[in-house]
Amino acid sequence: MKQLFFVLAALGSMAGAALCMADEVGLLSSFAPESSTAAYGAINEQLTSQWQGYGEPFIKATSGLFSSIYLALILGIPAVFLLHYLIVGAKHFDHSGPGVPYFGIISRIIHWIAAVAFTLLVITGLVIIFGRYLGGGAPIMFARLTHLVSALVFAPFGLAMLAIWFVDMLPAWHDVKWVLILGGYLSKEKKPVPAGRFNAGQKMWFWFATAGGVVMAYSGYQLYLLTAPTDQLQLWALVHNVLAMVLVAFFLTHLYMALFAIAGSIHSMIDGTKPSEEVAILHSRYRPDGRNPI
Repeated sequence: MKQLFFVLAALGSMAGAALCMADEVGLLSSFAPESSTAAYGAINEQLTSQWQGYGEPFIKATSGLFSSIYLALILGIPAVFLLHYLIVGAKHFDHSGPGVPYFGIISRIIHWIAAVAFTLLVITGLVIIFGRYLGGGAPIMFARLTHLVSALVFAPFGLAMLAIWFVDMLPAWHDVKWVLILGGYLSKEKKPVPAGRFNAGQKMWFWFATAGGVVMAYSGYQLYLLTAPTDQLQLWALVHNVLAMVLVAFFLTHLYMALFAIAGSIHSMIDGTKPSEEVAILHSRYRPDGRNPI
């Protein structure tokens, strides 16, 4: 319940901040019957300036390409995971008995707030990408505001996760073998796989989300200001979108692993423990030091 409270508080804070910003730029009033294209244009200019004169042909060309790739990702990846679930199925572990302490209350709170913010970043980012197919207008502008607020919330909590899990997330030689066997997820058997507290897949996701998040934040900041030369803005647009595609792919994978691939896995971020059998199989190289995790 504590985690749920913090998640709801984070959602409420971000929604409130987005609404305040929306009210500041006059976005809420644009829902009125007298709203016009001119009003939307004025709001858009306040939020993102004007793309005219900043390589508009480049933006138009790449936006169509980007939306096609994003569409392939959000349809293709779930389809692959559906096949995996139907053919291989979820891994089940015995949840009876005392679990292995894995995540402390501090890391769980930080993770949940960062997770909510990141989820909103993904959703609003996709809304922005597909904005022209969704009718544009005020809802898309609100998505941009929410995207900005979510980025501001994710940044400090992402850095906090980096500080807490930095050592555990460093690459190890056994991670190579984990990658070669894809963590054993293609087999129905429960054989120990080489992984420490975090496996190679979790490490890749972590570094893309944290270190990559820094690049995303800076490139997004440049695209928000629109003060850099045209060629630099084009470069930042490419960097921001290509990295976002990788993050969307990892995000969908992380969701599948937490909600479906490993039955009950989500509970480790609720009560802070993992079943001893799950640790023995999926994290066979992990040796708890006896101290309570942060």
